[in-house]
Amino acid sequence: MNDALTLGRRFSVAPMMDWSDRYCRFLHRQLSRHALLFTEMVTSAAIMHGDTERLLGFDPVEQPVAVQLGGSDPAELAKATSIASAFGYAEINLNVGCPSDRVQSGRFGACLMAEPELVAECVRAMRGATDRPVTVKCRIGIDDQDTEESLDRFADAMVAAGADALYVHARKAWLKGLSPKENRTIPPLDYDRVHRLHARLPIPTMINGGIETLDQAETELTHMDGVMLGRAPYQNPMLLAEVDSRIFGDTSAPVTLDAIMHIMADYAAREMARGTRINQITRHMLGLANGLPGARQFRQILSVEACRPGAGPEVIECALDAVQRQSVSSSELLVTA
Repeated sequence: MNDALTLGRRFSVAPMMDWSDRYCRFLHRQLSRHALLFTEMVTSAAIMHGDTERLLGFDPVEQPVAVQLGGSDPAELAKATSIASAFGYAEINLNVGCPSDRVQSGRFGACLMAEPELVAECVRAMRGATDRPVTVKCRIGIDDQDTEESLDRFADAMVAAGADALYVHARKAWLKGLSPKENRTIPPLDYDRVHRLHARLPIPTMINGGIETLDQAETELTHMDGVMLGRAPYQNPMLLAEVDSRIFGDTSAPVTLDAIMHIMADYAAREMARGTRINQITRHMLGLANGLPGARQFRQILSVEACRPGAGPEVIECALDAVQRQSVSSSELLVTA
């Protein structure tokens, strides 16, 4: 197995619909050299019938990066896996955790936790279509399932089918009565249940759900093979700048906001030459200056100015300048005081 992938699973950034696109992943890779990054979920049907370059293309600098597939048809998933593998992804992951109505109507996501035999069949088909690791992301259960018996049965079926690793969101998904947003916060977290599962499984097991700080991540790593965070690093991307030293023991100097903004401005110029709109990139950068003087103006420039006709990479430099001016002003006030 790829050493970078094995290492990267210690800290991964979760697949997030409408968020973890190629522009987001490029940004996150500049902040952490080692974290495993995930695509947003791509359905097997979309890969069969859509623009595969748009759906699956990525910059090699993003590696290690895993693609997450959604679907429940073993033959279709096998074909999608083969296509995704040809793009060079380090890992192919199957979504068995998303609780949205749209996902349920397509018979994939968390509702498949009620059908472990079908999921196992999907995993076997995917394993037969690639030499890359095939993994599964799931919940601890759905609706009225007994999370002791049903989760063990599901996980054992995944192991028997040849899954290489399991990512477990430590909440149930309530498919009836809760919205996808509510499913991210209302069902109680049960880390102990995931710890018990990890203790009995022979494959790497990572934990996801409600982990918001690196202190929490480090605590979970005393129980698990890895941690997966989603909204915390997305909303506060500079958290990722500490991951390499704290989680991976990398002694390299962490990247600074100044360096990140210049890298992203250069990246934006290259991408815009290919037809990308600047706001497709800057929308992922809004939280970079959180907690700094000028952060509000920073966000406003990246969100509002980037949408104006003719906006270009100078918007990124302008946002950085706003923070730097505020920092200088704050320093001058302290000196005066």
